[in-house]
Amino acid sequence: MPRPALAVEISQEQIAAVRWTRAGLIDGFAVEPLPLGALVPSPVEANVVDPAALRTAMGNACSQLGVKDEDVTLLVPDPVIRVFVQHFDDFPRSPREALPMLRWKLRKSVPFEIDDTVLSYNRQAPREAGVDIVTVLARQGIVREYEELAESVGMFPGVMLSSSLAALALLEEHKPTLLARVSGTALTTVIVRDGMVCGYRTTELPVRAADLTPQMLLDEIFPMTAYYQDAWHQGIESVRVAGIGARLPEFVALLQDEFHCGVLSPLHSAVADGRIPEFARPLVDRELEGLLGWMMNRG
Repeated sequence: MPRPALAVEISQEQIAAVRWTRAGLIDGFAVEPLPLGALVPSPVEANVVDPAALRTAMGNACSQLGVKDEDVTLLVPDPVIRVFVQHFDDFPRSPREALPMLRWKLRKSVPFEIDDTVLSYNRQAPREAGVDIVTVLARQGIVREYEELAESVGMFPGVMLSSSLAALALLEEHKPTLLARVSGTALTTVIVRDGMVCGYRTTELPVRAADLTPQMLLDEIFPMTAYYQDAWHQGIESVRVAGIGARLPEFVALLQDEFHCGVLSPLHSAVADGRIPEFARPLVDRELEGLLGWMMNRG
C-alpha cells in the first residue's frame, strides 16, 4: 500500500491533517473544526452538505502544513465504507476473477447498486480450512466527493480507508480484542485477534457521544460479541472504547461485568504499552485514533 507523507482524517466535527518526515517523525499537524451539519456521513446519500465550509477547513489545515500538489491518505467517516469478513473454501488468486465473485456475493448486502462501487479486498488466515476475505467497498459517487474535496486544495488521494480501519493498529496483536469507537452518531464495533479482523459493524446511534449511556453502548455491541463467541468458541479478552473522551469511567463497570476483562481507551493502552512514541503525544491529546493508527501502520 502507498505511504504518502501526508494524511487527513475527516469527521463530522473536524478535519485533522498530519505530515510525517522520511524518518517517520511528525513534521506538523493541524486540526480545523467543522460547522455542525456541514458533513453528514452516509453510505448512500451525498455527504457534503456545505462545500464552502469543508473547503475552507481543509484549505486552512493544509496551508498550515504547506501542502502543495502532493499525494495524501484520506481517512473518511466509518459510515461511508462498508466492511465484510467472508469465508471461502477456495478463492481465486487473480483480482480479475476475485472482484466479480465478491461483487456477486455482496450484491444483496449493500443498500446501493453493487456495480456503482469502489471495492478492495485482503486475504487473512481463516479460523478453519479455506480462506477469509476482508472486503471494503463504498459507493463511487461518495468516494468522489471526498476525492474532489482533497483535489480542491492541491492534494491527490492515493489511499482512502475508514478511520476505524486505520485505528486497528492501536489494538493488541494476540488476544481477542473488541474496539467500540464512537464518532458523531456512528458506532463502529470491531473484533480483532492475532492481527485478523473477526467482525466489523457500523451502526447509527440515536444520540451523540455526550448522551450515550453505558447500557445503550452494551446493547449495540452485544450482537457482534455474541457472534464472535458462537463462531470462534472463545470470549473477548480485552475491550477498548474510543470517542467518548473523559466519560470512559462511566462505562467501565458495566463492560467489565459483562466481559470480565480490562476496559481502556485504545490510545491510553497503546501509550502505556510503549507502542506510541513520545513525539506523537500531541495526536494522543487530540484523540486522533485514525491518524495514530495510520502512523503505526506506516512503520
